[in-house]
Amino acid sequence: MSAMESVDGAVRTLPSIGRLSRGLLSRGLLFGGVHGRVGLSPSSRLLPPAPPSQENVDSQKTTFLLRKQWTLYSVTPLYRFSDTHLKDYARLLSAFIAAEKQKGLAVEIGVELGIKVAISSLPDLRGSDRDQAAILVQLSSRSPASPKNSEEKVIWSGWFCSVSGDDFSENVPEDFTCLPLFLANGAESYTSIVGSWFQKTFDCCFRRLAISPLNLSWMAAMWTGCKVDKTASAMELVFSVPHLPQPLDISYAIHPEDAKALWDTVQKTPGEITQEEVDVFMDCLYSHFHRHFKIRLSATKLVKVSTAIASAHCDGIIKFLQSQYLTGVLMLLTELAISQIQ
Repeated sequence: MSAMESVDGAVRTLPSIGRLSRGLLSRGLLFGGVHGRVGLSPSSRLLPPAPPSQENVDSQKTTFLLRKQWTLYSVTPLYRFSDTHLKDYARLLSAFIAAEKQKGLAVEIGVELGIKVAISSLPDLRGSDRDQAAILVQLSSRSPASPKNSEEKVIWSGWFCSVSGDDFSENVPEDFTCLPLFLANGAESYTSIVGSWFQKTFDCCFRRLAISPLNLSWMAAMWTGCKVDKTASAMELVFSVPHLPQPLDISYAIHPEDAKALWDTVQKTPGEITQEEVDVFMDCLYSHFHRHFKIRLSATKLVKVSTAIASAHCDGIIKFLQSQYLTGVLMLLTELAISQIQ
């Protein structure tokens, strides 16, 4: 179904976000494997690229993405999506949201609906010119008690992106647009509605993206090696202890200079990181903890990593803290999203 034909869909009952991850056959499964750096457990990865010039880093177009909690999803390729029709998509999505709020009653497109929808492009968030520019979706609203000329408040944000995902996009048919990573901030009800509309309109499928303990350990090592200008916060690892009547988490904080010094003794190839180096780095941290507290962290589950660059939780929650490494973090997240689609 094309985007211009989906107006009638605004009056239909919406599936829940849980159904979104099962409702349609994942198109990514039809496109075959992807060769190169993308994979479930690669033996090596490139480190985040060096930050660009400071004048480009502080762009207001992307700094609003920092220090917010984003929930991760993987998205199969979008069928007949075009970034030249973003205003039309915003208009149709606005009607779709209004129909859900009014319990299925049809509404006139263009009438003031209480929630304003804006869909725009974020061309800075891509790894190369071959990547599709990121797409930002924002829902904003004005309180009924506020003056008509008052500023609207953003109540929900979501964005699609692909950073260095060109290996995957080269293997899909021409009518499909690859934006495999989706990040949402705001009420789950809006995530469900927006996801439903994109699914119906572009025949795609959303699925929550969890982060395995293995990939969390990669993040800990990769982000420890990144340089930050100002005083960095401590690296914190959170572990969950299994097989206990009550949940128990262990928090392990490492001074950033100590963590960086350890990583510098482990890393061998500049600009690249290997699975062996990650294993050695984590084993050294485990040994240090066991020596002081007699607790074997290898018997627990790594559930969260926090560094000066970003923080990530195994449930698929991410928070970006440094704008200059935003695309570097998104590169790894794009890889994980693509590996889940295949």
